[in-house]
Amino acid sequence: MRETVGETASAAAGADGCAKAGVDKAPEETACALTHLDEKGAAHMVDVGTKQSTARVAVAEGFIAMAPTTLAMIVEGTAPKGDVLAVARVAGIMASKQTSALIPLCHPLNITRAAVELTPVSAGERADGRVGIRVEATLGVRGQTGIEMEALTAASIACLTIYDMCKAVDRGMEIGEVRLLHKSGGASGLWERS
Repeated sequence: MRETVGETASAAAGADGCAKAGVDKAPEETACALTHLDEKGAAHMVDVGTKQSTARVAVAEGFIAMAPTTLAMIVEGTAPKGDVLAVARVAGIMASKQTSALIPLCHPLNITRAAVELTPVSAGERADGRVGIRVEATLGVRGQTGIEMEALTAASIACLTIYDMCKAVDRGMEIGEVRLLHKSGGASGLWERS
């Protein structure tokens, strides 16, 4: 899938060696330094202390496919473990706040916004015919580093929570399509999945 860097990004390459604007290239076509590696190739946490604090937003999604009867059970609220959607929503939000404890080189962030939307997807709504739950997580922060990992963590954990709550009736559920949809703020500006 091709990625597009929005027009609000700086036209020059940033300090991390990445071209920031006017780019409509596949990832393998864009030379970009790995900022979590030092000059010797050792992993380290990036120093963001000198970066300007800006408003940042990230939106990520995930999808958990399931049998139509499992989806009906969730929507009707008859799952043996309780309200699947409510628990998954709270789990996603809670997980977003733990991202730096789960992913070694992530900075802890003071999240200012966390929303997890869960949308039932019935037969005929997707081109592939799959049914399930689409998860969309929107996270915000005013800070010196991005919030993409928190959004991806929220979407992932919400999907995993749905699996946990329904596995007794449908072990064949599949989690996929976990991906970033949007990020804004910071030196690189706007990025949206095309």
